[in-house]
Amino acid sequence: MTEKKLTKNDGNAGSVKIIPLGGLHEVGKNITVIEYQDEIIVVDCGMTFPGDDMLGVDLVIPDVTYLIRNKEKIKGLIVTHGHEDHIGAIPYVLKQVNMPIYATRLTAGLIGNKLEEHKLKRSTKMHVVKPGRTIKLGSFRVEFIQSSHSIPDSVMLAIKTPVGTILHTGDFKVDYTPIDGKIIDLGRIAELGKNGVLALLSDSTNAERKGFTMSEKSVGEVFDKLFFHCHKRIIIATFASNVHRVQQIIDCAIKYKRKVAVSGRSMEKIIETAKELGYLKCPDNIFIDIDMMNNYTDEQLVVITTGSQGEAMSALTRMAAGEHRKLKVTPNDRVIISANPIPGNEKSISKVIDDLMKIGAEVIYSALEHVHVSGHACQEEQKLIFALTKPKYFVPVHGEYKHLMAHSETAQLMGVKKENIFMMTNGRVLELKENSAKLTGTVPNGKILVDGLGVGDVGNIVLRDRQHLSQEGLIIIVITMDKASGEVVAGPDVISRGFVYVKESENLMDEVKSVVRTEIRKCEEEGIQDWSTIKGTVKENLKDYIFSKTRRNPMILPIIMEV
Repeated sequence: MTEKKLTKNDGNAGSVKIIPLGGLHEVGKNITVIEYQDEIIVVDCGMTFPGDDMLGVDLVIPDVTYLIRNKEKIKGLIVTHGHEDHIGAIPYVLKQVNMPIYATRLTAGLIGNKLEEHKLKRSTKMHVVKPGRTIKLGSFRVEFIQSSHSIPDSVMLAIKTPVGTILHTGDFKVDYTPIDGKIIDLGRIAELGKNGVLALLSDSTNAERKGFTMSEKSVGEVFDKLFFHCHKRIIIATFASNVHRVQQIIDCAIKYKRKVAVSGRSMEKIIETAKELGYLKCPDNIFIDIDMMNNYTDEQLVVITTGSQGEAMSALTRMAAGEHRKLKVTPNDRVIISANPIPGNEKSISKVIDDLMKIGAEVIYSALEHVHVSGHACQEEQKLIFALTKPKYFVPVHGEYKHLMAHSETAQLMGVKKENIFMMTNGRVLELKENSAKLTGTVPNGKILVDGLGVGDVGNIVLRDRQHLSQEGLIIIVITMDKASGEVVAGPDVISRGFVYVKESENLMDEVKSVVRTEIRKCEEEGIQDWSTIKGTVKENLKDYIFSKTRRNPMILPIIMEV
């Protein structure tokens, strides 16, 4: 039975726009706008972690200026799954654009935790949608299709528009033996392909990897081997959101009669939510408070912790540095790091492993044992999706340029014409009609930096100053001047931070004071009384002098006090 195409104006259905605002040429910050005439739906709303050059920044969220300008058109936000790179920006965006949210049960639970934290729960309409159900939002009908990923309740979205069907895969893998038994609905995906898929937007994270991604169940078999005959305390670091991984750890703990302690706020929160909603199945008495560990021997304990990416303040990093308040790593610990490094985190993880080994702990990671599998599809699974959907147009999403490129090459192998593949960038607009597709312009896009309670108040200038301070240090020159005559009453005093230690560089500091006095005298002789000009002159000449003496370029802040 073929499906009827949604039509608003038969014969003149117009065009549907696909506008990614994040998630392209980067890992994380996933958000895509689908627009038809005067109606918009938003798919996902994620964050990403700051790069090494974003000193002091907590997280990065997408620029949603386009949504703010078109807020009256928005029908809803549809979320594919509960990972931070798909839900992390929601509370920040909702403060600017209030919209109803549609998500599966666990995803809605995790979003709800965030809304509660930001005091937005009462003002936000949350709709829980079961996989297999379809919701109607204006001209759009959105079907939630059961998928597989490294978090339960992940879905693909079949977005039916008056122009045709757009299939958005979200993050996915093809796992035939998932922990919860909910297999990806390949039959429904094939049915959609039979009825015609206008455009496929598909996860590109593992597009460079050949073959298939291993089943999550294979990790459980390795855990079983590592628990068997182990008389040490076992500490396992993994992603907090990987509920299936946590379930397998708990299953091993039950089998080998160990109690489970949890370390790390995000891990505690997700386990609590997953238990409450029935996604973690275990007896209540399996968990103990971390403070109660002294009541048990090492071979009676398992610790599940955050920090699998070597994050600076995470529980595992603090354990490795000997700074964890409640848990001290000893040579009688077997530490399992059940994750692969996200690109850019390799050095941090390597340091944590080294520090743990120096303490004497046994450390097992993915190079030694098969303790992690990806949640993303490799090339053969991506080919399967192409074979089932037979899309007319293809847009690779979720990944850096090299991932998108590799995915586009796979698409061509599977018969998608090169001219029908669109390598998009954030902010580009792709307009689709039934028999045509073209890039037609751009909309505002970019990164908004979140630092503490400040959202967007740290920009390029602030980051440049932080970079400067971190590399070169700071010199503050304090001069007290008579307001009426312009004469120097006191100073100059020199304060140095991160440049040189003043006591060991007294001669240099005396020379700096001498240069400042000389420049002020010159200004007096030339009749310059404007203080901003005096400060500018002192700064420029002192900068040149310090560079000639030290080959360093500290930030210089002249301060004039008036009396």
